[in-house]
Amino acid sequence: MKQRIITAIIAAAIFLPIVIIGGVPLILLAYLLASIALYELLKMRKLKLFSVPGLISLIVLWIFLLPNQLQEILIVLKYSKVEVALLAILLFLTYTVATKNKFTFDDVAFSIMSIIYIGMGFLYFIEIREAGGLIYIFYSLFIIWATDSGAYFIGRAVGKRKLWPEISPNKTVEGFFGGIFCAVIVSVLFVLFSDIDASFLELGIITIFLSIFGQVGDLVESALKRHYHVKDSGRLLPGHGGILDRFDSLLFVWPLLYFFHLI
Repeated sequence: MKQRIITAIIAAAIFLPIVIIGGVPLILLAYLLASIALYELLKMRKLKLFSVPGLISLIVLWIFLLPNQLQEILIVLKYSKVEVALLAILLFLTYTVATKNKFTFDDVAFSIMSIIYIGMGFLYFIEIREAGGLIYIFYSLFIIWATDSGAYFIGRAVGKRKLWPEISPNKTVEGFFGGIFCAVIVSVLFVLFSDIDASFLELGIITIFLSIFGQVGDLVESALKRHYHVKDSGRLLPGHGGILDRFDSLLFVWPLLYFFHLI
């Protein structure tokens, strides 16, 4: 626990100032985090980042992460992100033939889903911040931290019924609802003490929704790790695992938060 707390403090001391600054530093941070997360995810399936399909995945991810104000690059080339993704699929499928099915159709699907899964979350992290939504970035961070902490401590204190033992044996139903409760408390504090543009009822409903799907995001990554027999996605953050372990919930929350059109 001590190592976990120290890592969290150091990570927050680096991450939060960049979020506050925004602009190019934040975009570069998002690119770095997304690239590491892609590496971790491909590694689960024993796919190397520094390989033909790995580099294709990385390049497409970087294109996918281009925020709205930088999409002129694609406009000049007369391509859309969808067209780039379709071209990547053709290249992946061609590579299955070139390798005589050592890189399989399943690997193609995994690579494409990895790009979308990681890219979607970090793209909307950039878009929310660049739209002037600093308060909403902090809101998302605090409700997920509250959800995780509430689920852990309430689950340990009173948890009896397993939530989804086949995927995450330590999570409990009581912890699940405890996490939602703690997130709602945090949302009340945001309405009272920040300039967030939402009523108690509106933000409360949205918080319940985001807290649930944040926990779903956590379970999705747990399912991936269980399927590929991996304990942690990486070792970059001592006591926490990898980047994917820390951002699994937020990869679900940031797109949904953006889709609510609060910003």
